[in-house]
Amino acid sequence: MYCTYCTHCTHLIFFVEHSVKQFLLSWKLSGIFGSATHRPMGKVIAIANQKGGVGKTTTTINLAASLAALEFQTLIVDADPQANSTSGLGYNPKEIENSIYECMVEGVRPQDAIIQTDFPNLDLLPSHIDLVGAEIEMINLQNREDKMKTTLDSIRDDYDFIIIDCSPSLGLITINSLTAADSVIIPVQCEYFALEGLGKLLNTIKIIQSRLNTHLAIEGILLTMYDLRVRLSNQVVGEVTSHFQQMVFSTIIPRNIRLSESPSFGVPALAQDADSKGAVSYLNLAREILIKNGMMPQEA
Repeated sequence: MYCTYCTHCTHLIFFVEHSVKQFLLSWKLSGIFGSATHRPMGKVIAIANQKGGVGKTTTTINLAASLAALEFQTLIVDADPQANSTSGLGYNPKEIENSIYECMVEGVRPQDAIIQTDFPNLDLLPSHIDLVGAEIEMINLQNREDKMKTTLDSIRDDYDFIIIDCSPSLGLITINSLTAADSVIIPVQCEYFALEGLGKLLNTIKIIQSRLNTHLAIEGILLTMYDLRVRLSNQVVGEVTSHFQQMVFSTIIPRNIRLSESPSFGVPALAQDADSKGAVSYLNLAREILIKNGMMPQEA
């Protein structure tokens, strides 16, 4: 991964490590996070919404980076043929030798496909365009809905969290992701048509709960792209909260330039600007999830 200053990534890596460590140190000294407890087996969380442009990849990268920064071993699984999580962490999908596609379709060991990123505690199981054809290739396979689960079950003990970036569809790959997951986070943008398609996704989740994964839970609905200056954003927050109440995360992700531009640098927002509102919001989301799962004390 290259920085914008030279042909080597050492400048960027130093900046990333220094800024994140200094930022988290100040937070820990202030008692905001407190101590945390690690799980005996990794929790698999799918980030899903068949509506595009709601912040799935942004949430995947920045939530995973926040959990990793809090010293939880975290794996991102890029289950989207567009491979935005892969490129958003600085890797060219065209240069990937083994990906989630090879693991699900050809039986490649995930250990042989996982990339250790430049960020401590954060690994990536990448994607590439071949994943588009996986649904056709898998259609006649036995237990085709369990291919992702089979892939991830062999590495769950290696991680505290496995975060799956789902594609903006409800096809076989997304069904695989939801079948493999313990829970699902549903990003909803604070814009017009925010609830469009949400009912269909919730119905799909119910079907998967009844037929394929009885333990699948909704981790929460995450409001994204919030703009305090826009009346519609506040109306959407009120409407979603009114409809879904306790299912909605307290943390709301704002529109933020660092969240928008950090993928072009191949880094999470936390690494580019740890003090930015976007980075802090995802740290707060990570804390909220840890508290909900009994991995961090409520009073922290």
